Amino acid sequence: MPQPLLTLFVCLLCSLGSPQLHAQLENVSANDQGIVIRGGDAGARFTVNGEVVEATPIDDGVLLAVEPGIQLIKSGKQTELYHLSKDMGEGRLRHIPLWLSIFPPLIAIGLALIFKEVIISLFAGIWVGAFIAGGLRFEFFLGVIKSLLATIDTYIINALNDSGHLSVIVFSLMIGGMVAIISRNGGMAGVVHRMSKYATNPRRGQFVTWLLGVAIFFDDYANTLIVGNTMRSVTDRFRISREKLAYIVDSTAAPVASVAFITTWIGAELGYIGDGIDQVEHFAGTTPYAIFIESLKYSYYPILTLVFILYLIYQRRDYGPMFTAETRARTTGMVKRVSTEEAAVSEQEDLDPVPGAPLRARNAAIPVLTVVVMTIIGLLDTGLTSLSASLDTPMNTNDWGTVWSALDGGFFAKLGLTIGAADSYTALLWASMSGVVVALVLTVSQRIMNVEQTIGSLTAGFKAMFSAVMILTLAWALALTTEELHTATFLIELLGEALNPYFLQPVIFVLAAVVSFSTGSSWSTMAILYPIAIPLTWTVAMLAGWDEPDAAGLLYNVISTVLAASVLGDHCSPISDTTILSSLASDCNHIDHVRTQLPYALTVGTVALLCGFLSTLLGGGWTVCLSLMAAGLIVLYFVVKIFGKKMEMDL
Repeated sequence: MPQPLLTLFVCLLCSLGSPQLHAQLENVSANDQGIVIRGGDAGARFTVNGEVVEATPIDDGVLLAVEPGIQLIKSGKQTELYHLSKDMGEGRLRHIPLWLSIFPPLIAIGLALIFKEVIISLFAGIWVGAFIAGGLRFEFFLGVIKSLLATIDTYIINALNDSGHLSVIVFSLMIGGMVAIISRNGGMAGVVHRMSKYATNPRRGQFVTWLLGVAIFFDDYANTLIVGNTMRSVTDRFRISREKLAYIVDSTAAPVASVAFITTWIGAELGYIGDGIDQVEHFAGTTPYAIFIESLKYSYYPILTLVFILYLIYQRRDYGPMFTAETRARTTGMVKRVSTEEAAVSEQEDLDPVPGAPLRARNAAIPVLTVVVMTIIGLLDTGLTSLSASLDTPMNTNDWGTVWSALDGGFFAKLGLTIGAADSYTALLWASMSGVVVALVLTVSQRIMNVEQTIGSLTAGFKAMFSAVMILTLAWALALTTEELHTATFLIELLGEALNPYFLQPVIFVLAAVVSFSTGSSWSTMAILYPIAIPLTWTVAMLAGWDEPDAAGLLYNVISTVLAASVLGDHCSPISDTTILSSLASDCNHIDHVRTQLPYALTVGTVALLCGFLSTLLGGGWTVCLSLMAAGLIVLYFVVKIFGKKMEMDL
């Protein structure tokens, strides 16, 4: 059994013996106004689905006025999950064991890894989640049918009825269309021809892929789609497996985007960090951007991952399933494992250059650079526009220079405020649309294709992205079930009980990784954990008698840990959006990508966890962190040296 699944099963078994999770609030029932707790104390503090609800005294207890649906009730140390039906009568209120909330992602991930088919596995997870969220109501099997119908009319529709999700879909379609145009107009072939001067053997081909992945630092989605599609032809020439290409693409995208200074990640990260530090008086007046910069010295997983890839490339070594995939590609020329069934249903469009197309690299480079520049412009424009409206004295102009001058602080403080206020989805939409327009104009103006042919290539690119859109939509729908069932709450209560300051960092690392793996979203994990982990860390450190500078160092470590472990869980999860897009852009079987990437991600994650733990024990600081980073790099070098098997057929 894969290690992450084994971990989840162990967590599940542990939960069965957890009295805190099993102890129901006694004498709970329902009436036409809400939930009645007989014998309940009217002075007690009750929260329902994260919001404080006033308990109204009644004859024999208290009444919580709530709407029908899933209700997570907390009182003191007790946490219970209930389903309140719209229908009156016996059985209207149904208790749901909180440990069942882990079932939907566990089933989806397990089926995907066992049967190597993602769509039906995700659908099964949503179906199970809908059934549990419906109150486990069989009703002569009608409840099972209703939950099946709810997968489409509730969860999939709600997944699509989200502006952020729609922005990602449109962005992905536009990038797919742009790639199709620059492939058909010969631009992509021109890039491959230019890169062939540098990528002259398998090792250099992988290095160029890594270099391009680091260079496109501004967004993980754009990174995966551009690098995967661009480098596929180059790596195929040297019989580099699609699994290895997908790994390099996936493992350079999020790590570099998560720690770079100007990315689509920064706005979300700063918002989450800001929510957490608002609860810590010590950091009053400190900007989230300044705290983010301080936390970078603890960013072990992203940095170690980027260097680990270089070790694999330059030592020409691999291990585990990746070595098998690389051996297959080098010896047989089969760059990906293709079964008869997969070949029969292949949806890859013909993206070869049209006859007579000039192989000009600029026809691909200019649209890609347009995407890069427009993303940065979009982040700055939307950020400064938002800030101009929120200043103490609102300005009548959105002129960049004027708004920038009105902001408080130095350059980095202003930059942090701007990126934090930016709308990353709008920036990505502007960038992708601009890239398509530039690619279209370049193609038509040079008479490589006429307008009809160019639009035909654009729609072919849309069609090539359809599988990814389906999988993304199902993954988002599954995430809705985990959100509705409060899966993260279960995992936090299960794993988050260690209150020794020295063990907070490793506990939060494991917790963030498991939540990210289970939900398939690093951003959701950060949104859930930052507001909890930041005040918790500070409180625990203060209660343990730590000095404020030491407590601040631990807090920076935990902030970096949540980010790093979220990326780790994202890398390991078959239901992660970036993992899905990496597979598609690299034209690699999705489960093969997950299976081959998993050992590498867990190797680096283990070393990163140990470095983070030791940095707390040794007091933190730049000297300690850099020393531990160097030690981690040495350990990973010898891991590759000892456990990796050399590709003797490489030049």
